[in-house]
Amino acid sequence: MEPTQIRMIDVTDKTDTERRALAKGTVTMKPATLELIRKGRLEKGDVLAVARTAGIMAAKETHRLIPLCHPLRLTSVAVEIHVPDGDSDPAGVQITATAKGIGKTGFEMEALVAVTVCALTIYDMCKAADQRMTIGDIRLMEKSGGKSGTYLADE
Repeated sequence: MEPTQIRMIDVTDKTDTERRALAKGTVTMKPATLELIRKGRLEKGDVLAVARTAGIMAAKETHRLIPLCHPLRLTSVAVEIHVPDGDSDPAGVQITATAKGIGKTGFEMEALVAVTVCALTIYDMCKAADQRMTIGDIRLMEKSGGKSGTYLADE
């Protein structure tokens, strides 16, 4: 059996276009943990600020984390974390990340990495209070730009 060949895709001849990708994910937890986040009472500090920052930083390093990703010129990364008011079933937070820039290839991986690292940071900051948290539903919701055009996921 021959060894598997791997390679970074050659994008030399592709045109630079404005591109955007939006990804989402969730962290599900006990209602009491969600309440600790709401009230800012977790031992490690402001969960939402740290997680948002971690997501932005991670998007900027995607090419270092995913072996065959191209380094891209991001012009914007936004991470939003929605903490529902009151009791939600199941309890948890929703994360949305948007990555934008101009390039020869899309920003899907940057948006997905931002959501993933944001979720992992929330887990890390809350794990002393709740080891049963789950991270899930991480997926690409939208992308635009490039030859393949616009993609919209079914909700």
